[in-house]
Amino acid sequence: MINLLIMGKPGAGKGTQAKRLLDYYQLKHISTGNIYRDEIKKHSKIGIEAEKYLSEGNLVPDKMTNDIVKDVLCKKDYPKGFMLDGYPRTDAQACALDSMLEGLGIKLTAVINVEVEDEVLMHRMAGRRVCSNCGETYHVEYHPPRVEGICDYCGHKLIQREDDLEESVMNRLNIYNEKTRPLLEHYQKKGILMVVDGSKPTEEVFKEIVDRLGE
Repeated sequence: MINLLIMGKPGAGKGTQAKRLLDYYQLKHISTGNIYRDEIKKHSKIGIEAEKYLSEGNLVPDKMTNDIVKDVLCKKDYPKGFMLDGYPRTDAQACALDSMLEGLGIKLTAVINVEVEDEVLMHRMAGRRVCSNCGETYHVEYHPPRVEGICDYCGHKLIQREDDLEESVMNRLNIYNEKTRPLLEHYQKKGILMVVDGSKPTEEVFKEIVDRLGE
């Protein structure tokens, strides 16, 4: 069993690496972002509340996110392990996660941080487009769809998410640097932090992670 936490600034390529690692190790994906987007689509009470924060690039309150993650972890339906994605994002969430895992007798194998400079990320995210139906991600320069503005997989229209607009991106990077970056020290002290250079080609980054995990 392998239990991972993947971290990185918005647009660092964390999602791409997460998808590859999930397939490679056959892990359960515990993504708070996906959970909230599903709830927003359903117009649930949680979704409506979360949308107020996410549309402005802000973090959803800790207790709300902690409860969602705890519910998933307690079900223990991850025979080969799991990957936490988008959580924790604050020191309080990291402490809550430590307590959850300890209570369940689970240990994290590694915390992977995909590191990229802010200036590079601003350029990356300005060109990011997402399918309005299936959520597949593209980039107008680095990973364009076969037909401009149309998803390769389901044929629906591609959109630019509000949280990918420049003002929102700057806000998200500021929040990350202020609240999430300090978590790297938290996990470094535990001896499980793995930092990789996310500005390298995707395949190189993936190979480095797998080699260093040694699984």
